[in-house]
Amino acid sequence: MTDLAHQEWDPRQYADNARFVTELGAPVLALLAPQPGERILDLGCGDGPLAARLAAMGCEVVGVDASPRMVAAARVLGLDARVMDGEALAFEGEFDAVFSNAALHWMRDGAAVVAGVRRALRPGGRFVGEFGGAGNIRMIIGALNAGRARRGLPAVMPWFNPDPDEYAGMLEAQGFRIDAMELFPRPTLLPGSVRAWLATFAGAFAEGLPAADVGPFLDEATAALQAPLRGPGGGWVVDYVRLRFAARLP
Repeated sequence: MTDLAHQEWDPRQYADNARFVTELGAPVLALLAPQPGERILDLGCGDGPLAARLAAMGCEVVGVDASPRMVAAARVLGLDARVMDGEALAFEGEFDAVFSNAALHWMRDGAAVVAGVRRALRPGGRFVGEFGGAGNIRMIIGALNAGRARRGLPAVMPWFNPDPDEYAGMLEAQGFRIDAMELFPRPTLLPGSVRAWLATFAGAFAEGLPAADVGPFLDEATAALQAPLRGPGGGWVVDYVRLRFAARLP
């Protein structure tokens, strides 16, 4: 299976089709339990809404994201947002906590991410996050790769979706103590169609397709997903599985 991580981010498209991702981050913020005056790194901050919430709580927040367009949108909110690869964090012992919501699955080298978080934290620092875990959007991935197979293209898996034991092992290898680790299904009603979701998140699956075939390819996947993901009221319910965790250093 080919590993591709190509994904272009459009802040307006994200706001229109994926703002629910931010709204579902509230339990992760609660698990973080931020305190005024803490210095917190928002890893994969996107366009910055959760970093802004942390700042409003009195935290000193730095947001990092690999997308220059998303970072530019976060800076419009007045945030200290920086373009940075999450697999190569450039911080040394300066944060009380690292927080991440719905971003770590885009960082294929999970061990490198955890090592960078370890370097970024002060002694006793916390690492709290939630992201796609084992089995996440299995039906969507299957429909998209079936479409690629029909076109003679290899299967793609652009995301890092570990199970709890795998991720706990990565954390423990860097000296973290696990305070919480939970893998759970979270079927999520989309604000619009799954076709808009695919256009927002599934860029890697279009790799190798002629530009003229991308639209038909996504239409075909949408049709295949009608039966498993279309609810009785006509809404689309995506088969998310999330891994939520909290860990800390000695």
